[in-house]
Amino acid sequence: MASLQSKKRLDYTPSNYRAQSIHLTIELGEDVTHVVSEIQIEKNPLVSNKDNCLFLNGTHQQLEWVKLNDAELCKSDYQLSKEGLTIPDAPDVFTLEIHSLIQPQNNKALMGLYKSNNLFCTQCEPEGFRKITYYLDRPDVLARFTTTIIADQKKYPVLLSNGNLIDSGELSDGLHFMTWEDPFPKPSYLFAMVAGDLDDLEDYFVTRSGRTVTLRIFCEKGKRERCRYAMEAIKKAMKWDEEAFDREYDLDIFMIVAISDFNMGAMENKGLNIFNDKYILVCPKTATDVDYENVDRVVGHEYFHNWSGDRVTCRDWFQLCLKEGFTVFREQSFAEAIGSPAVKRIDAVLLLRALQFPEDAGPMAHPIRPDSYIEMNNFYTMTVYEKGAEVVRMLQTLLGEKAFRRGTDHYFEKYDGQAVTCDDFVQAMQEANDVDLSQFLLWYSQAGTPTLSLQTQYDAKQKTYALTVKQDIPPTPQQPNKLPMPIPVAFALFDRTGKKMALNIDQQDALPNSQGLVITEAEKTFVFEQIKEQPIPSLLRGFSAPVHLHYDYTDEELRFLISHDDDAFARWEAMQIYAKKILLALVDDIQHKKHLELDTTFIDLVKKLLSENLKDLAFTSLMLTLPSEIYLAEFMDVIDVGAIHQARQFASKTIGNALKDLLLKQYAACQTKAYDFNVTDVGKRRLKNTCLSYLMHCNDRDICQMCIEQFMTANNMTDQLAALTLLADTDCEQRPKAINEFYVRWKHDPLVIDKWLAVQARSTLPDTIWHMQQLLTHEAFNIKNPNRVYSLLRVFAAQNPLHFHDISGKGYELIMDQIIRLNAFNPQVAARIMQPFTHWKRYDNTRQQLMKAQLKRLKATKDLSADLFEIVQKVLS
Repeated sequence: MASLQSKKRLDYTPSNYRAQSIHLTIELGEDVTHVVSEIQIEKNPLVSNKDNCLFLNGTHQQLEWVKLNDAELCKSDYQLSKEGLTIPDAPDVFTLEIHSLIQPQNNKALMGLYKSNNLFCTQCEPEGFRKITYYLDRPDVLARFTTTIIADQKKYPVLLSNGNLIDSGELSDGLHFMTWEDPFPKPSYLFAMVAGDLDDLEDYFVTRSGRTVTLRIFCEKGKRERCRYAMEAIKKAMKWDEEAFDREYDLDIFMIVAISDFNMGAMENKGLNIFNDKYILVCPKTATDVDYENVDRVVGHEYFHNWSGDRVTCRDWFQLCLKEGFTVFREQSFAEAIGSPAVKRIDAVLLLRALQFPEDAGPMAHPIRPDSYIEMNNFYTMTVYEKGAEVVRMLQTLLGEKAFRRGTDHYFEKYDGQAVTCDDFVQAMQEANDVDLSQFLLWYSQAGTPTLSLQTQYDAKQKTYALTVKQDIPPTPQQPNKLPMPIPVAFALFDRTGKKMALNIDQQDALPNSQGLVITEAEKTFVFEQIKEQPIPSLLRGFSAPVHLHYDYTDEELRFLISHDDDAFARWEAMQIYAKKILLALVDDIQHKKHLELDTTFIDLVKKLLSENLKDLAFTSLMLTLPSEIYLAEFMDVIDVGAIHQARQFASKTIGNALKDLLLKQYAACQTKAYDFNVTDVGKRRLKNTCLSYLMHCNDRDICQMCIEQFMTANNMTDQLAALTLLADTDCEQRPKAINEFYVRWKHDPLVIDKWLAVQARSTLPDTIWHMQQLLTHEAFNIKNPNRVYSLLRVFAAQNPLHFHDISGKGYELIMDQIIRLNAFNPQVAARIMQPFTHWKRYDNTRQQLMKAQLKRLKATKDLSADLFEIVQKVLS
């Protein structure tokens, strides 16, 4: 079993040595790869102790020799352990050379240097570099890297690493070399190298200061044309970062490599980003609108890391949110700038509520800056990333956009080239704006989603409106007594004609431009004067804080906000609250075996939305989409997956039948001709397929045929996949034929087959578990490819609650079988499938016992990885 020692944030101490520079020479071989490192090391002047013991992290390698100042050390001069290399009495300043042997071809964990599909590639975050050579593998040690790669010229003509190419040439025996130099100091987790026979697409970007930067995207042979949209995405991101944050690119070349075997989405290695190819390779026939959006999003995210992560990095892994939360915020801001701001904001909230809120309420809950961990890979979480982004967004809301930008400018200027902490980020905001943000730091240290409970009282005689706000943060064993946090609540008051009322807010309680309140106490009442009539409140506009909001809206108030609110999020939220009330009432009726009826006023609302003069069609689609089964489950004390599914299906069917003619009319009006990825056409396709989804619930043969025709004749993957998804979830004779035809057509395109697997994993038809078992042995499934695992297993476990929680327990057994298989060679991927098991206590006793048995089975597994041990230990405790 891997090391199970817990690491604690408060135990941080800086390294007593630091590396100034490192020159790596990596000679790639088919059986053995030679790694020689030459490191300039010195005592850390920031550490006062006189300890001259040097420890270098290192695993999974064979040490050949060590030289200190050109003298080879005897084995008695150092100690080797499973964790690394120790030199007990090192000088204050010296050169250390190390020669190790590694076998990338046997590295199935895809961490460190590995070989896959005749391509050598690295993934070093968080602790993969220690699998390449012995080194100070920690984020607070920054050094200048020079890398020479030697390989067979015919097999591996492309040799890449960080920085700028400074030398290359041919060697004897058919070998060649390339040397790359990165002038900027960086931690080892940002090291990257790639070697292979690759196609590439080249372009350039002229920075605001007039520098020309070469842009290159490398990919597998034959896929070059599918990189063109990603190239445009790079240029959009570079331009936006200059305009929005005054951040200019700093090297002569920016490179991306797209690969198929990659545990993560992408990695921001300095100057050489490595991507899961699903976030680079797109074209209309093989990629959906969502795929195109993801290319913009992920390319932007990794590029923005050049400053928020590379130039300024994190001191230790507890500070991961420093770079990830800030960069997700930058990515979201970029997406809003190039797309529909309303849709992008709502999409971000949907993701947060579906995945992060449950994480905050479960046994794996942790602050955005964790206090301890056993396996760092387990903390690349929705809390660190998505909630972390919301915390940064709150800073912007509290300070105002100009003051926030002043703070980020100061942060980059002050800490450029350093490894710093979340406290340093907040401190920079304070210094730039002369404000006290000490209470705000609680957002970094307290776990859990706060609940804001609001009550209002209108005094018609005094013309006053009182708003009482209570905040509550659920206690945890680690944090039983939590303190009130500053929570920005953007809000407005409407009169009955739909006009906003003027608000007089005390400056100390007001958000910038009096757009709302800052809640800093456990409970407080705010009184607004000169309110001439009973207002209707629009609360948490723009989703100004990542909280649960409890306010007892009447149905009339919700219908008013759906029709009149000028804040897109608040309008959508009113629709969601209304739909949630109706659906949960249906769930209750199902549980009590009552006759089911759908409120006709809700159907009328849907009809009105479909009949409006529609502008942002993607937003309209969101307004029409019912709350998900996963979201509805969060509002039940004991989750009833069957009743939730039945209620949502009944509502969809009733709406489809009641509004069939209008849905058909809108479906026809939203047809597009030649595919183009733009806001208007994306909105048309999104609304069209939402209409088709309601129509397919009607069990109408003509509509089913219409769906088949869309599947057969669509000129883009968005429409074809939407039709296949609906057919895969419909018990009709065309279903198996469509599934098979799609596979035959696309079986040679791995990224499309990932979609084919996911469509079947989401199906709610009764035979889904049997089909899942067949797919596990299908030629298309490869458990060693992370994309395949995520598409089939994670989609089934996380997005198909009806069958994952099948009362037989077969869904639990199926997934746990594969988690145990994955534990043996890729525990990081295995851990990412575990999330649905972490909420086992939320279900009925039968399901609890079935899930608990599988968790105990996992815990008893021989050689259980630290990744899985940490999760199962917390979940069962």
